[in-house]
Amino acid sequence: WVFTLRKGVAFHDGKALSPADVVYSIMRHKDPATASKAKVLAEQIESVKATGPNEVTVVLTSPNADLPVILGTSHFHIVKDGTTDFSAGIGTGPYKLKEFRPGVRTLVVRNGAYWKPGKPYLDEIEFVGIADDSARVNALLSGGMDLVAMVNPRAVARVKSTPGYAVLVTQSGQYSDLIMRKDVGPGTNPDFLMGMKYLQDRAQMKKAIALDYAVVGNDQPIDPTSRFFFKELPQRPFDPEKAKFHFRKAGVTGKVPVVTSPAALYSVEIAMVMQKTAQRVGLDLDIKRMPADGYWSNHWLNSPVGFGNVNPRPSADTILTQFFKSDAPWNESRWKNPKFDQLLVAARGETDTAKRKQLYADMQTMIHQDAGIGIPLFLASIDGHSSKLKGLSPIPLGGLMGYLFAENVWLDA
Repeated sequence: WVFTLRKGVAFHDGKALSPADVVYSIMRHKDPATASKAKVLAEQIESVKATGPNEVTVVLTSPNADLPVILGTSHFHIVKDGTTDFSAGIGTGPYKLKEFRPGVRTLVVRNGAYWKPGKPYLDEIEFVGIADDSARVNALLSGGMDLVAMVNPRAVARVKSTPGYAVLVTQSGQYSDLIMRKDVGPGTNPDFLMGMKYLQDRAQMKKAIALDYAVVGNDQPIDPTSRFFFKELPQRPFDPEKAKFHFRKAGVTGKVPVVTSPAALYSVEIAMVMQKTAQRVGLDLDIKRMPADGYWSNHWLNSPVGFGNVNPRPSADTILTQFFKSDAPWNESRWKNPKFDQLLVAARGETDTAKRKQLYADMQTMIHQDAGIGIPLFLASIDGHSSKLKGLSPIPLGGLMGYLFAENVWLDA
């Protein structure tokens, strides 16, 4: 892949963008010492070299038709050559970092030298971390915020009925998933996995929990907004009798701890719906509700049975590589399948769309059948905003316009 760099792009400190910056920014993800969560994506990159004053050549270990999509993800944002201290946040984006207090507030100011003419429109944006659902909505409706993410469906009517406020709904591939590790705990037994998958009353969850701001999932991560979604995969039904059969076969007895948290959207509610059905078939699901603070570092990936929440990814390859490849750090259930890994690499280099669709269909089927993951719903992202905030439109990469709202919005006087 040969990339020609756009001319006239400068970093926030005035330094001109150069090929060396691009080389460094991409290659640092391959270095184990960086501990990058995108290392699993970067491993396919063999070399990145400056091949001209304004040119960078990327060589891959095998073909990938989606490389520009991968390089467009947030992990691969371009930083200055040699950067090791990221606290100043020096990039080439629409806003410069003025203040950064993690979990408290972030203040950014307009980058007058941004390479997109006329953008951004706002002079300053203040980001505030508010973990509690209702506190976020209260902050919006009291006038303290112009835009808030992750509005609970139960608060939508309140936002809509308040003069001067509205919601932005984006149906996407976001999901909260039931994770059953295949290397420890009850998930080592395939019958337990299957029983838990049959225990999901998806229709009830869609209606009662997501208030229909969702589409039904099928225990695989490619959602209907993707061109590679395999709609012919038979939908797994809600079947308590089949669940009971598999639990008996697995010989699971006593309490099964299930770790949940408000951090994984709807996971507490999903677990409670499953708990009621489980009681009817003789299984005791012991719900452990953990605080949102520290959930991702302390409990996610560590609990034998628990929940995750996966934001939308820009391509089928990205999500399958990050969450299902055998050696991926974020392989939530520790599902390892060499055949899957081979198909994943083959699909990257397949430019015939029909053949590529078939490869992705096969991979979705494998995950649906064997991985320790239950995906009951694909969730819509609901953002609340002041009616004075203009320029918002849904981008299926998730809420807040796929996190790209900052350069697209303005305030109407």
